[in-house]
Amino acid sequence: MTTRRRTLLLALAGACPGLGSLAPARAATDPGTATWPGRPLRLLAGGAGSVPDLRARWLAERLGPALGQTVVVENLPAAGGSVAAQQVARAAPDGHTLLMLTQGQATINPHLYPKLGYDPLKDLRPITRFGIGPLLVLVPNSSPWQSLGDLAGAVRARPGEVQFGSPGVGTPPHLSAELLLQALGATGQHIPYNGNGPLLAALLAGGQVQWGLEGLVAAVPHVRAGRLRALAVTSAQRNAALPEVPTVAEAGAPGFDYLGWTGLAAPAGTPEAIVQRLATDVRRIADSDEARRWFTGLGGEPGWLTPEAFAEAIRSEHGKWGALIRARGIQVP
Repeated sequence: MTTRRRTLLLALAGACPGLGSLAPARAATDPGTATWPGRPLRLLAGGAGSVPDLRARWLAERLGPALGQTVVVENLPAAGGSVAAQQVARAAPDGHTLLMLTQGQATINPHLYPKLGYDPLKDLRPITRFGIGPLLVLVPNSSPWQSLGDLAGAVRARPGEVQFGSPGVGTPPHLSAELLLQALGATGQHIPYNGNGPLLAALLAGGQVQWGLEGLVAAVPHVRAGRLRALAVTSAQRNAALPEVPTVAEAGAPGFDYLGWTGLAAPAGTPEAIVQRLATDVRRIADSDEARRWFTGLGGEPGWLTPEAFAEAIRSEHGKWGALIRARGIQVP
């Protein structure tokens, strides 16, 4: 390790003390920072082909050269990503094991699974949010509903009867649908499926469920082909992929704003110099034109945050989803 690089790491540590971290960081003078990274890094992600996996692999290809080490992506899809989060939470906090953190792992699952095996607020150190993206409110093309206002009228007229589908209990599309129903002052009948593919198949078939939420990367081809109808997008602004589709706020629920996200996390206790170095390198990657083009192709956009801002966002969402889960009486089978 050169004197110049060691000086840079120590300077980063002194300039960024990590006041917003969820878990206490080791002192920036930890001797482990002087030789980091000393071997290839592991980046754990969910199921192969999922959005977190795609983002992890895209980032790994660019982060490796920036660090001078290979970044190897490993898929651990079991238990909604909880197994991957457990492994990272229990790993040595030396900067060589990272997690492509999801909303479910950090802010939703802790309220649904009493024996999760890790506490995201204590056992994980947020590094940076990496990508964000909205969901679409979808109905089959055969549906009589032409707008979110039509859906709102139906669910209000038939409390607890109108069926909506999701990829599973407690998934972000499920909770976002519950959040939308709450904003509309309504209730519905939840039909959980085993993943995004079965949910889309049910919507495409028509007659199985009457509406649901799904990400743009999977839904936009069906919308453009006329097989599904998009009533609204959950973000505060319209999406460039479907600029004609209004936001939920525009279409009947003022103030509604939902964005899914993925980010980078490490075990609690990871030296602050390493956390800040990773955040800086990821920002450089996320700020590129290449990143913006790539994210747009997946219906999202880069969403870099400082470690401190990311930690605060997780705290806020942790409380929000916990309140919603309790208010709507959501339980896993």
